[in-house]
Amino acid sequence: MAKVLAALRNHWKKSTFGACLLGWGGHWLYGKHCDNLLRRAACQEAQAFGNQLMPATMPLKKATVLLNPAACKGKAGNLFEKNAAPILHLSGLDVTIVKTDYEGQAKELLELMENTDLIIVAGGDGTVQEVLQEPGLLRIMAAFSKIPIGFIPLGKTCTLSHTLYPECTNQVQHITNATLAILKGETVPLDVLQIKGKKEQPVFAVSGLRWGSYRDAGVKASKYWYLGPLKTKAAHLFSIFKEWPQKHQACLMYVGPTERPPEEPEEKSSRPPLYVRLYRRLRSYWSSPKEFPQEIAPEDWEKLKLSTIELSIATRNKQLDLARTKDFMDICIEAECVSKGEFVHRGSQKMRDPHMCPEGSQCIQASRCILQLPEGTEGSFGIDNEEYEAMPVEVKLLPRKLRFFCDPKIREQLLQAVVH
Repeated sequence: MAKVLAALRNHWKKSTFGACLLGWGGHWLYGKHCDNLLRRAACQEAQAFGNQLMPATMPLKKATVLLNPAACKGKAGNLFEKNAAPILHLSGLDVTIVKTDYEGQAKELLELMENTDLIIVAGGDGTVQEVLQEPGLLRIMAAFSKIPIGFIPLGKTCTLSHTLYPECTNQVQHITNATLAILKGETVPLDVLQIKGKKEQPVFAVSGLRWGSYRDAGVKASKYWYLGPLKTKAAHLFSIFKEWPQKHQACLMYVGPTERPPEEPEEKSSRPPLYVRLYRRLRSYWSSPKEFPQEIAPEDWEKLKLSTIELSIATRNKQLDLARTKDFMDICIEAECVSKGEFVHRGSQKMRDPHMCPEGSQCIQASRCILQLPEGTEGSFGIDNEEYEAMPVEVKLLPRKLRFFCDPKIREQLLQAVVH
């Protein structure tokens, strides 16, 4: 024993390094053990769903999983197979997995859509964006909105998970909780933004649109990875040196909030007989043409010229309110006069909460807006953390268009807020 102590004292540098390495290895193994316990507990809970008795004539529920293996720097596939796939298979669902990492899959998605009871998006913000932008997918929005959607957070940025699930620092627990929430069946309605520019095909978003200096600096933060936790501040600091003050000028036209219509019944009435449908069609054909409601009159539009450091148009999905009587999106026009120190500090905050609206900003509630940019405007929009070319766009709110599975505790909190 004395020789061992003497050797440790004489080689204290190696001893210290070995102790640190041993401590780190023990902590890593303990973390892996805790993750395995979380997976086991989640699988046992899922098996309880799979062991439930059901009538022999009732078909199994079909779930279509849209998996993006490239999310989270290529780790999403492994994360799904280890943490989410066992839970789904043990739950008794008929699971079909479609990987979204190849082109020309729109036809396959549309075929699956007709024969599925629920859709599960496994990935990050980019995966949700990709699914919403599939050609033809949201053209059948009326039917698609009746299918509940589950979201399994596997990407680097998962903004939607902050709305649907409680905050959790452990990635394995966050994924298993999200997967179990899908099995429990509680859903909440979410708004969708329809963003239409020069192209015929619109872009859809569940979070919102950003245009400005904070977004431009934030997307460059990954270039300074070698600075570690200081990379975000460095990106905003170097942005100041290139151009200051940073202003974005545009013209905004908008219409105020709209009254929320009553909830539609979930169960549709049975289809009328053939002769009734023929009679209705012939009557509508021979009857005089109906007068369709015209578009909103020009005098109903508010017009505003703006000069800002950043503009954001966001849904209210992050602040869900089931008792709200009006539907609208939030337009935040930030003040153009910002000090350099405040720009760097606020840029770090916006990396955590992209659609935060700081004090001194002009906030507008609108159901529809048109953003007109000056000719020759360069830069990009950030739509649900995906980059698009900056151009004049029309943004329209589609209220409560999709239903997403959520944690039952989140649903309970929303219902309690309605009661109070």
